[in-house]
Amino acid sequence: MTQQNAAKEPSVAAAVIIHEGRVLMVRRRVSEGRLSWQFPAGKVEPGESREQAAVRETQEETGLAVSAVKLLGERLHPNTGRLMSYTACEVVSGTAHVASTMEIAELAWVAHADIQQYVPYGLFESVQDYLDTALPS
Repeated sequence: MTQQNAAKEPSVAAAVIIHEGRVLMVRRRVSEGRLSWQFPAGKVEPGESREQAAVRETQEETGLAVSAVKLLGERLHPNTGRLMSYTACEVVSGTAHVASTMEIAELAWVAHADIQQYVPYGLFESVQDYLDTALPS
């Protein structure tokens, strides 16, 4: 996908949720190329901020109520070519589960030491920096 095409597509907002020393990852029912495990994420809808989209998508996909803490950054994703934003979020209420069985196959709370097993190609640098600081090693 070219940068011009990426600009026409809705951007995608991801929620980076840390709870009890682990980060929430979801495995999509249909992987996008090499992408299988990732953060809860989805398209930003018209009139919605990136942070609002990250919060909404988390609720829809995992049943977990979260609040946005801060925007970690954005980039054109190297595998999908889509404009991605990453928002640090904190749990407000609920227990994470597969709420959208059409989209999500499973989810996991992942320890810092295990992230590379779920995402072997590495994370966006600003997300990795945040996790390196916020998660116990």
